[in-house]
Amino acid sequence: MKEIIKLGLILLLVTAIAGAALSVVNNITKPKIEEQKRLVTERALVAALPTAGKNAIDAVKSGDTLKYYIGYKDTTRQEIAGYAFIARGAGYSSIIETMVGIDTTGTIIGIKIMQQVETPGLGTKIEEIQYGDDFPWFQKNFLALNAETVAVDKDNGEIPSITGATISSRAVANSISSGAKSLSQQIDGLKMK
Repeated sequence: MKEIIKLGLILLLVTAIAGAALSVVNNITKPKIEEQKRLVTERALVAALPTAGKNAIDAVKSGDTLKYYIGYKDTTRQEIAGYAFIARGAGYSSIIETMVGIDTTGTIIGIKIMQQVETPGLGTKIEEIQYGDDFPWFQKNFLALNAETVAVDKDNGEIPSITGATISSRAVANSISSGAKSLSQQIDGLKMK
């Protein structure tokens, strides 16, 4: 019986030390992780709303929940350049997060994959930049299309799906379409083509 109590106390001590160490590591890394997320979002907003002025993009929230972003042509905030939202779709092995910018007619003016952990060499091609280009070829296919109606070719749409990564391709297109439909319901006066 004494042996069981001794082993229990040793296990308690080890788990207490491990828990304390984990707490310290979390306190050290949490601010750095939050800063990286902020930088990723900032870069994605610049890519999604290229016609918005510098420092002229505002987050629209309901309480603590982010609804969408609104971009203005300049800091006077008189003329709207467009709107941006984060589209989330289930890919093959992860949730793919995409920042999408649309103009006031619902046409996609910018797109940036923010997060994905898809299969290397297949699903990761949604972010692949081909030699000589400066923008991912897959994402370029979305530009100038109506955000509510985008779909991959396998779903009778205009976006060519990536060979071997149809699920990832479809996740991006479907999440953009559903996100745009949700956005148009939230914004009074947004007229999708």
